[in-house]
Amino acid sequence: MTFRPEKIHTVGIFGHGGCGKTTLTEALLMTAKAISRAGRVEDGNTVSDFDPDEQKRQMSINLAVAPLEWNDDHINLIDAPGYADFISEVAAAMRVVDGAIIVMDAAGGVEVGTETAWEAAVTAKVPRIIFVNKLDRENANFFRTVEQAQEMLDEAIIPMQIPIGSQRDFKGIISLRRQRAWLISDKHDGSFVEADTPPELEGMEKEWREKLIDKIAATNDDLIEKYLEGGADALTSEELQRGLRAGIANGTIVPVFCGAADQYAGTAQLLDGILDSIPSAARKVIQATDIQSGQAVTLKAESTEPLTALVFKTLADRYGKISFVRVFSGVLEANSTIYNPRTGKEERIGALHTICGKEQAVVTQLGPGEIGVANKLAEALSNDTLCAVSQQLQLAPIIYPKTQFTATIKPKTRSDLDKLGSVLNHIQEEDPSIHIERDPETADTLISGLGESHIQIVTERMKRKFEVEVDIEMPRVPYRETIRGKAEAQYRHKKQSGGAGQFADVTIRIEPLPHDADRDDPLEFVNRIVGGVIDRAFIPSVEKGVRAAMKEGIISGNPVLDVRVELFDGKMHPVDSKDIAFQIAGHEAFKIAVQKASPIIMEPVYSLEISVPEQYAGDIMSDINTRRGRVMGMMPDETGRMVVSAQAPLAEIQRYATDLRSITQGRGRFSMSFDHYEDVPAHLLQDLIAQVQEEHAHH
Repeated sequence: MTFRPEKIHTVGIFGHGGCGKTTLTEALLMTAKAISRAGRVEDGNTVSDFDPDEQKRQMSINLAVAPLEWNDDHINLIDAPGYADFISEVAAAMRVVDGAIIVMDAAGGVEVGTETAWEAAVTAKVPRIIFVNKLDRENANFFRTVEQAQEMLDEAIIPMQIPIGSQRDFKGIISLRRQRAWLISDKHDGSFVEADTPPELEGMEKEWREKLIDKIAATNDDLIEKYLEGGADALTSEELQRGLRAGIANGTIVPVFCGAADQYAGTAQLLDGILDSIPSAARKVIQATDIQSGQAVTLKAESTEPLTALVFKTLADRYGKISFVRVFSGVLEANSTIYNPRTGKEERIGALHTICGKEQAVVTQLGPGEIGVANKLAEALSNDTLCAVSQQLQLAPIIYPKTQFTATIKPKTRSDLDKLGSVLNHIQEEDPSIHIERDPETADTLISGLGESHIQIVTERMKRKFEVEVDIEMPRVPYRETIRGKAEAQYRHKKQSGGAGQFADVTIRIEPLPHDADRDDPLEFVNRIVGGVIDRAFIPSVEKGVRAAMKEGIISGNPVLDVRVELFDGKMHPVDSKDIAFQIAGHEAFKIAVQKASPIIMEPVYSLEISVPEQYAGDIMSDINTRRGRVMGMMPDETGRMVVSAQAPLAEIQRYATDLRSITQGRGRFSMSFDHYEDVPAHLLQDLIAQVQEEHAHH
């Protein structure tokens, strides 16, 4: 059955890991009779956690789509992971939803994943509703949770419902708009018994109803006037509905629903709330860019409009890939040809399917507002726009989070090495927040992600899906050598063999250059030979030998930087002098000179921008000091968080993503970039030389 855009609502379910998002998804599907039997996260049989990694860890790693029908409308639920390592899935889901349900644990209150989901929704300008879950659990406290959310997230948060009882005594919910109670049914299937508000809760109902109507009336001058004249009862239910929708759309109202997903309590009311509160696909204004003219274009979610669809998720395995697509405008037809602005090429769409968890059903087309999958697209990747060949349009992309942690990836066997390149391509197709690059010095493959456990899960997926086994190590720190003094050295290379001999004699002078990050060449080579003691043809050979020695390093096997070398004397032999002889002489003379010129090791120093809630700022500054770092400054940002600017040696911050998470209970964020090289302190030098030489021996 196809639905018109005004009947389609795409809703993301977001929140902290463990707050019950997947259980809520299952309960909503069960309440709407989209499934006949509810699964449990613990049993690994839920609709949205079908990936073996998710079943093993009992947590969501990928976003999953689960559609249902409710009161003649179609709701696409997107269950998104809650842990920080999978925030790229949150970013992808947030780009394609019409609204967000932020799930909160009534015992846990505002947790770090709640804040992350909230910020993502605010940034994406997505209408939000809150569902306070687990009201039947020990320590559950609805009013404390609401108060904390108002304080930490937004004053716009306001209950639409309040619970009857709490913890073991949780019996149902009261609708503040309808002033009716819904008691949990003994069947535990999402059904309920409607009743009068219990007399002991009438005072509380009145107090919270007035707060809600205050908020709704404030959305519109006419409503305020009516409300001030006649009080809460002067407003009709249609007026309340209209004001509520306007407030949710512009973010001045964030309604709070409540219940217990594992008992199916409050799920039918939440589904009603979604239809009431979350705009349909038809109300989404679609902004695109015309590829030819570069002009902005505004489209409606209508089948008569030009096609725009976004690939927001890719699953890849050895047999091909599945592309998750949301159609924003126009119609995506099966067995048609579309245009991909990123590749600049046309691409064939084969079969199209709707999707529920891992189950797929064939369809001939996907209309505006619909979500489905296309199998085996040749070149399309996550974040690609699909559009008509005749009208080439580009949608705004998903903004993925920046990588925070880098490791070296080492294949275990020759067979793993042979397959590694293509497998890493598949992994990047599935997860655009993973970055792969080659270390130009070591030729190692570097993999960057959002945290250590993110990389760990990626390597497990490589083994399970593609049978490639790898080890993960910390990358080698790119130390550099330089000199702090001046020196001269002479070297004579003489080799006599049965045939032709080799002869070269060079004398050089070396001195340090001031460090300049913009200098492209680490060597300034000056020819001061006079009187032809070395033929001009051999001068480049000496320089080549010096450069080779600089690349190898002298005291620790790391490249040498910032040196001026003057070739000022030497000798040659009319027969035995050759290019290779002068290369060797230049190489060896440089090594001798460096040893006499106070050689030192320099380490890369990185700039850090660390954003944390104010209460952690002191801990962050002390921690930076223990890492041989320097705090450069601290400023509050517009959200009230503190941004600490610092510099620290890379050797001390390679695991900073993990450490920052533990210092701030996951509430800290940071970015880092290379700044400059600095001398390694004398007391660390000998240990470092020994360590680096050992590493080089293994390489």
